[in-house]
Amino acid sequence: MKVLGILGAHKKDGFTGQMLATMLNAVPKGNETELLYLADYDIKPHTAAPNPTLKALIAKLAESDVWILAAPTYWGSVSGDMKHFLDCLRPKLVYQKKNGDTIPGPFKNKHYLSLTTCYISALDNYFSGATDGTFRVLDKVMSAAGVIKVGEVVLPGTFGMKTIPAKKIALCEKWGQRLVTKDRRDDNTLKRYIQLFLMIAVMALITMALQGAFRQVLPLQNFFVNWGSFVLIFFVLLAGILHFVTVMKHRRR
Repeated sequence: MKVLGILGAHKKDGFTGQMLATMLNAVPKGNETELLYLADYDIKPHTAAPNPTLKALIAKLAESDVWILAAPTYWGSVSGDMKHFLDCLRPKLVYQKKNGDTIPGPFKNKHYLSLTTCYISALDNYFSGATDGTFRVLDKVMSAAGVIKVGEVVLPGTFGMKTIPAKKIALCEKWGQRLVTKDRRDDNTLKRYIQLFLMIAVMALITMALQGAFRQVLPLQNFFVNWGSFVLIFFVLLAGILHFVTVMKHRRR
């Protein structure tokens, strides 16, 4: 297998670049790795005119099985270098139908991992979600292209940081080893059904426990009161969990 690291950052040896290099160096022997530093290329949008640079980069994407999209978070979103690269690639990532809709293009069923860094602390990022914008942009593009996500890595608190924490280095090494250990396929549907079942089971249990606690003040022997209280409590729990899952969808620490 081949793992392609794509770095969209101002500095090749910055924290984002160091984490990407650590991940690539951890890929087991026998597999191929390559680092693509976007600032080294004069990337222009795909048009009818010859575009040898973009053509060469597309070839690198095509020959790779896993992409690591590494870009720092600037102003709450992905870096300009990475965004420019993805914008220039747009006609090659998807097929466009006559009505303007898009369907996944030639890179469908490849895999990718997102990596970002940011200045603000882990605590601030946990509550503000500053890096969520970066992950959302990458996810939106890759989802449209049919590329399957395998994970996220984030390094907050880079302002004033001298060296990358050991636990983050270990995390990058772990991901580097995992990316090629086995053939991957998109089995998220089964996983989500299992998560949904467990979530409903837990909420039903909590709802019944709360109903028991209110038994002294509510006439739960009445069918409609029992049913109504169950629906109300279950709805409040479901709304709270869904809100939490939506807000905390991306890795922040």
